[in-house]
Amino acid sequence: GSIVQGLSRALMEETTFDKNNVTSTDWESYPILDMMQRPQSVDIVLINRQNIAPSGAGEGSMRPVTAAVGNAIFDATGIRMRQAPFTPDRLRAAGLV
Repeated sequence: GSIVQGLSRALMEETTFDKNNVTSTDWESYPILDMMQRPQSVDIVLINRQNIAPSGAGEGSMRPVTAAVGNAIFDATGIRMRQAPFTPDRLRAAGLV
């Protein structure tokens, strides 16, 4: 779940503002990754660190997903995206689409 939420943030979600207020104020118009857009599979790598106690992942595991997507874009294109979400408009502006 955290991976899908992280991908949603990396690819779609953005709080918007006007001069005085937040303008993204409802869930009807706020863009999020739909379950039909989810990855078909996610590869998980477990690291066997028996000397470290389990501490869970939860929402904290979402934070590196945007960086991982940005790094994947850089690895594939050589262009560093510095502002999420990595929307088609931002990719076009960077010369990627």
